Amino acid sequence: MFFKTRSSPRRCRTPEVGNDLGTISETRAEPPPEIDATYKSRELEGVVDLFFYRRIGFRLAQSFARLNFTPTAVTLIGGVFGIVAGHLYFYQALVINLIGMLFHVVANIFDNADGQLARLTNQQSRTGRILDPIVDHVIWFSIYVHLALRLQIGGFSSGIWLVALAAGLSHGLQASAADYCRNAYLYFGKGRSDFDSASKLEQEYRQYAWNRDAWPKFLLRLYLNATREQELILPGVKRLREKTENNFVDVVPAWFQSRYRTLVLPTFKWWSLLMTNTRMFVLLVLFFARQPVWYFWLEITAGNLLLVCLIARQERISRSLIRFLTTQKGSA
Repeated sequence: MFFKTRSSPRRCRTPEVGNDLGTISETRAEPPPEIDATYKSRELEGVVDLFFYRRIGFRLAQSFARLNFTPTAVTLIGGVFGIVAGHLYFYQALVINLIGMLFHVVANIFDNADGQLARLTNQQSRTGRILDPIVDHVIWFSIYVHLALRLQIGGFSSGIWLVALAAGLSHGLQASAADYCRNAYLYFGKGRSDFDSASKLEQEYRQYAWNRDAWPKFLLRLYLNATREQELILPGVKRLREKTENNFVDVVPAWFQSRYRTLVLPTFKWWSLLMTNTRMFVLLVLFFARQPVWYFWLEITAGNLLLVCLIARQERISRSLIRFLTTQKGSA
């Protein structure tokens, strides 16, 4: 089925799209593993994530597991905190902005806890992978709208909405590219299997009918659109996946994983600058400086410049690995 995990080391019911939005699960989790087992990949975690968000998220995940909460429920609760944070950024008072930042931190904690809960209780599903970025986009939409309203009421012309729109679109592209590279690292560098291609998703999408499967078809449509966008931004990664699928039967071999990690891992210290922690820190500084308008300009200028540089570097790495695989196959 569409939303079940591909493999499971133990038998545990994985919720379907139509019924995994509530609190679940009929099967209690086994005793929780160490916190490292709830990371996607430790080397991709930033310092703030490792020593703050992940530790608190792990404790919350343990509590949510005992309460039989679903990862999706945790995602949605975090989304509420994030939307409220965006509203609190509307006000000119610094104290209210700081309260909003606290709400934003709580939203991030829940954003970490949902994935940790999924791995802790073996409830990973494609539904979660789709909803998580959707909720994140809704949170940032709230932030951008409220910041634009604040600036317009504070004396800026209606042109500030065009600036906010450009910043929001830039943010979306940056987040999409960073997420794609992270998933590519988990696939090529760690041997994970959940790295979908738009072509396969398109085939799957056509199997669903709106009159029978409206909810999963809608989610899959969103996921398909996002995947197409990612493949358009980083076509070299798409070609590398196709090359590895042709060269390797089942999984990416360990020697290639090691080579990929060596080449790509150093780039993540730069990709991290396009992720939530950096954005929140910049917002905090600009609230103290009482110049939140500069957040939009930094997204449009510095953020996009860094994105272009990182895409160029990732594409060079992908091309070199494709040439390497071609040479290896030719000499075999």
